[in-house]
Amino acid sequence: MPAAVAEPTSERRRKRKAVEADQSTAPKPKLRKTEKDGPRSAGIEEEILLLESQILESRKHYNSIVTLLRHVQVGNGQNQASITAAVALCRVFCRLIALGSLSKSEEAPRSEITIVQWLRGQLEAYKKLLLSLLSMADLVVSSTALILLMRLLKSETESLNQASDDNWRNGTLRSVVSRLIAADTADAIREEFADKYLQPFDDVRYFTFACLTDILADFQTQDLLDNVISIINCLGVEIGERTSFDSFYAERPTEKKHKIRRLTAHKKQTQELWLKILNKDLTKHQRKNILGLVSHQIAPWFTRVELLMDFLTDSFNAGGSLSLLALSGLFHLMQEKNLDYPQFYTKLYSLLSSEILHSKHRSRFFRLLNIFLSSTHLPAAMVASFIKRLARLSLCAPPSGIVVVVPWIYNILKSHPRCTFMIHRKPENSSYKPGEGMDDPFDMREPDPMETNAIDSSLWEIHTLQSHYHPNVATIAKIISEQFTKQAYNLEDFLDHSYSSMLTAELSKEIKKAPVVEYEIPKKILFKHTDPMQKDSLLVSLWDFT
Repeated sequence: MPAAVAEPTSERRRKRKAVEADQSTAPKPKLRKTEKDGPRSAGIEEEILLLESQILESRKHYNSIVTLLRHVQVGNGQNQASITAAVALCRVFCRLIALGSLSKSEEAPRSEITIVQWLRGQLEAYKKLLLSLLSMADLVVSSTALILLMRLLKSETESLNQASDDNWRNGTLRSVVSRLIAADTADAIREEFADKYLQPFDDVRYFTFACLTDILADFQTQDLLDNVISIINCLGVEIGERTSFDSFYAERPTEKKHKIRRLTAHKKQTQELWLKILNKDLTKHQRKNILGLVSHQIAPWFTRVELLMDFLTDSFNAGGSLSLLALSGLFHLMQEKNLDYPQFYTKLYSLLSSEILHSKHRSRFFRLLNIFLSSTHLPAAMVASFIKRLARLSLCAPPSGIVVVVPWIYNILKSHPRCTFMIHRKPENSSYKPGEGMDDPFDMREPDPMETNAIDSSLWEIHTLQSHYHPNVATIAKIISEQFTKQAYNLEDFLDHSYSSMLTAELSKEIKKAPVVEYEIPKKILFKHTDPMQKDSLLVSLWDFT
């Protein structure tokens, strides 16, 4: 290191008082001790604290920074001394930054410039050590490293004139974000970063999204995309009614119209990040995660929601569970932005398959389906197709799915009275004879809901369900045969039923009268009875065990 230049004592004292409050706020995390900690470790910690105080007292002790860095590097966060050295260095650099020791002016002598450059080099080496600790499996160590890095970020942006966009996007924050989304970083650290910094501070969130956008432009791996989505998912920020942003981790911008204090700037940055993600080659799992966030967490942050159309329509056309998850986002665009989706109801009708009543997304689908068919302007022939198809599918559906279908059909019939003819339709064919049955005009294989002839059919499937083996299903199916005195059923009371809930309900019922059971225990099962009055078992007639 070059020779240090003496600094006037009075000036040094004034600067020390100016940053006394900053030193008091330096992080002092509580750390557990390892087996290696003992008298020797305590002595090393006292030495570290002594070196810290010497560095802050006089510039001639700057070389002790190298000693502290060596303690951090050798311990690698695995002992108390290493963490103590890391925390001490954070206080040292924050103090030096606040005193202006890392800022160089054009008029400064060459020796002073050399010292500043050397200090900056040591600061960068210290950051690299902290970034390596950020990926440690020990959450206490990685959490401490995150706190120290963010404390350095705060000092740099406030004291080194690094509050510009370029320094935010290419400085310490960029390094932290790159390390957080690396594959070897624990999910718990990403969640901690989201909880402590992204959620409460508007400036950290804005520039973190900017850094993520830049990183995604340069790299494309599935692990990286998963980690980026997980950070945003942990964030859970909803725009609500906010019109301004005034919660800052670094120094508050003096301009009231500064871009990070305006809603439109935050929307544009968030929109840019999501578009960068959506344009990547996403896996099915990633698409599912994103589709679950579209309506409440993604669309409100878009200044141009119509940019989501391609992603949603592609997901809807993919079929299966992706189509179900894309429904809510498509409906949001159709309702708010007048999205014109050709053959929407035809595609929706194609989703009514046997898998829908077994799907874990069944509740969500019926909520949306209830909204889509609530309009009284829909053709009766099309509504009848939906009713009839679900009634047919309910014949092979689990009881937990049937108890949703029947109340839903009841509500739709109340909303569309022109379809009530399907309940008690009399045969028009004069050749019909009771007990012989008749052909059902409904065409289950027709993809167009307007051409299925469902309006000419009847709901004989619901009448069949009245003889279902499950008593709850049989009871609820009888509401179609009774007078429609109830205005509507609350679907929420039926959507969350499952085999487990229905079995629990049956087992919890009190038996008022024990059932009568009559059963005669056979005397012989594998051999013939000697008494001719006794009937032999089926096994005896099939095999000879003698």
